[in-house]
Amino acid sequence: MVLGFSIALIIFSLLLMLLVLMHKGKGGGLSDMFGGGMQSSVGGSSVAERNLDRITIVIGLGWFACIIVLGLLMKSNS
Repeated sequence: MVLGFSIALIIFSLLLMLLVLMHKGKGGGLSDMFGGGMQSSVGGSSVAERNLDRITIVIGLGWFACIIVLGLLMKSNS
């Protein structure tokens, strides 16, 4: 059980790093490489950016849940 959650935590961590790097920062980011560099309507965010935000939040919640479950499993095994 601990091994499965440890592997899931590694996968969530890698996905989270990738997604955070794809976000557009103040001066642009890695998302510019994938077509995110074009300006959309004034002040609005594009559908792709909103979906990227949602996916990042879901992956972040999964990462957090894995941390909590692993902590509880480690505590119960001790």
